[in-house]
Amino acid sequence: MSEPAAPIPAPLAAPRTDLTDGEWHRLHPATPVLRGGIFMVAIIGFIIANLRERLVDLFLGEENYRGDPIDAIYERGAAGWALLIVAGVLLVIIGVFYLSWRMHTFRVTGEIVEVRSGVVFRSNRKARLDRVQGVNLARPLIARLFGAARLEITVAGQDGNVQLAYLGSKLADDLRRDILHLASGLWQARQPADLPGVPAAAAPTPIVPATAPPAHTALGDFATARYNEFRAPELDPDAAPPESVVRIPPGRLIGSVVLSGFTVFLLLAGVGLIVSVVAGSSGWVLVAVLPGLLGSVGYYFSRITKTLRFSIAGTPDGVRVGFGLLSTSSQTLPPGRIHAIKVSQPILWRRFGWWQVSINTAGQAAGRSSAPATSANILPVGTLADVEKVLQLALPGFDTDTQRALVENGLLGGHKRDAALADFYSNAPARAAWLRPFSWWRTGWAVSDQVAVIRRGVLSRDLILVPLARMQGVRISQGPVRRRLRLASADLHTVAGPVSASLPVIDVDEALVLFEWMSTGAVRSALADTTHQWSRAGKPSPAREAAE
Repeated sequence: MSEPAAPIPAPLAAPRTDLTDGEWHRLHPATPVLRGGIFMVAIIGFIIANLRERLVDLFLGEENYRGDPIDAIYERGAAGWALLIVAGVLLVIIGVFYLSWRMHTFRVTGEIVEVRSGVVFRSNRKARLDRVQGVNLARPLIARLFGAARLEITVAGQDGNVQLAYLGSKLADDLRRDILHLASGLWQARQPADLPGVPAAAAPTPIVPATAPPAHTALGDFATARYNEFRAPELDPDAAPPESVVRIPPGRLIGSVVLSGFTVFLLLAGVGLIVSVVAGSSGWVLVAVLPGLLGSVGYYFSRITKTLRFSIAGTPDGVRVGFGLLSTSSQTLPPGRIHAIKVSQPILWRRFGWWQVSINTAGQAAGRSSAPATSANILPVGTLADVEKVLQLALPGFDTDTQRALVENGLLGGHKRDAALADFYSNAPARAAWLRPFSWWRTGWAVSDQVAVIRRGVLSRDLILVPLARMQGVRISQGPVRRRLRLASADLHTVAGPVSASLPVIDVDEALVLFEWMSTGAVRSALADTTHQWSRAGKPSPAREAAE
């Protein structure tokens, strides 16, 4: 009796672009203009406008000429020469732009993303795919008008990020997906001939530009595409399961910006200004303070427009955070790249039940990126339900009933006021009130499923979560006052960032227990960690199964 045939494995999703073939490619043709060409032309125009008398004197021999330079050219019959000079300058500028574009190439292989640039002084940058911490996609306003986008691969390591500025907007989105699939181990280095139905190439692929629309695309179609792109949502509805998507209503976003420490400072400055004017102070106070007050309008406008249309969702390749109104940005964080998480609630938000979620990543610690997509706030403002969704995305598997209760108690409770949940945390003793008279009852720590949890703070409630596999060290310290009170402080070391995983007061015996738990747990978790190639770690995520 013949054995049953083995099931045919489902084919892997094919690359969406031809840019991962290991060959060299060029960027969008408008790259030189978008990378500074517009500003260079503006500077040349400014110089000409301010030195027109000197230029007339130099070329026409007319000293202290006060009229229109164009009239002077016509009066002396030098229009032909002037047109030739203008044409020559334009040809030089176009030639420099073309040479700069032609010498700026990139390639994507199964191991690296590499960029070569420069005409006189050449530079070469590489980003290893096994060190990728995130892939950011930014669409500045001017670039969106050209149908272009900037792709940045953030890696662990000092000044190691690699930018592809600029690519066609759709092409950049597809290339981001392909790079993340390569980094995940879903594909090995694949040449075009490796794909089903694609014949082997007879010769290496020539360097081709990664353009936006084809050359034959009509201007009307191009304008329509740009219009539709401006109207389209930042997150493709098919890119993530609807239940995983978190959005911020505009009203809540505006309210969170207004209810901030900057607003309190602004109100105090305004009151001080009014008092000084009423008291008859000299006008210099008004001159010194008023520009700052007027500038605050720009601050509010910038904060609000940069975070409008915010969304965070779980995609097959990690957590995707997108935001922006005129200039848009999105950041994809692969699994295992988040080193620490902080959920905080400023006191001004407490009445509305709003929270903020910040993270530490190795890309932030090493990065020099100017892209706003690298923002540490993956949830600028949200409800408790939003926080639970974000934590499930940032810490896959951290979603049991006990863990949800642990998080809720860490955000809202404390062993002094919620004895029913006291066993979730190892809490600071009552004598810690000598050092933390208002917050000692909210200070505690716990470990659940290889994630360390720290609860602290009263005016600003904080909950810190650190995956032990990402922890880099633990320190217990004790000064003379803490030694007298038999207390200590603890610090969990992670990569640099806005999240500080510190426990200000803890019983000295509990500190020794914490040190043992964290040090041994970190070693075990790091040895078992396989998120450097997350698609090989085991069963694909539900989001990937739905996408493929």
